Amino acid sequence: MPDQPMATCLWFASGAEDAGEFYCGLFPDSEILRVDRAPDDYPGGLAGTVLTISFMILGRPFMAMNGQPEGDFTDAVSFQVFTEAQEETDRYWDALTADGGSEMACSWCKDRFGVRWQIAPKVLMDGLGHEDPDTRSRVFNAMMGMVKIDHAGIEAALAGEDA
Repeated sequence: MPDQPMATCLWFASGAEDAGEFYCGLFPDSEILRVDRAPDDYPGGLAGTVLTISFMILGRPFMAMNGQPEGDFTDAVSFQVFTEAQEETDRYWDALTADGGSEMACSWCKDRFGVRWQIAPKVLMDGLGHEDPDTRSRVFNAMMGMVKIDHAGIEAALAGEDA
């Protein structure tokens, strides 16, 4: 990964390898690149313990590391994934909110590791950036009433129907 100009590092109390495997299994153009294990016992763990895992998600470089428990994730950082169709939105949403994940508002969710995601349909993003202020307003108001984004509801707002 050093040939990349930048990578995102995610700090987990534990479970970095599980997270990397989960993300790589969920998103296309994703793969585990390397798993680094402790060569010897150390004050926080044993030889063979996963220290870091390097991987690609949607063609972007990430590293996850197992560190101290005070490194919790917050709403201050999230990852946006742009989707084409409701089926894609549903697949990502369902996987990310399963097994201890949770739904948030307006396309946001939290996965079981505590990482925040925005599963944002391209139709939503196009509508929020529409040149017509009335259209932007309808799309915004439709989104504000949603948790997981409903493509049909956003398309209706784009077409001039109020939510």
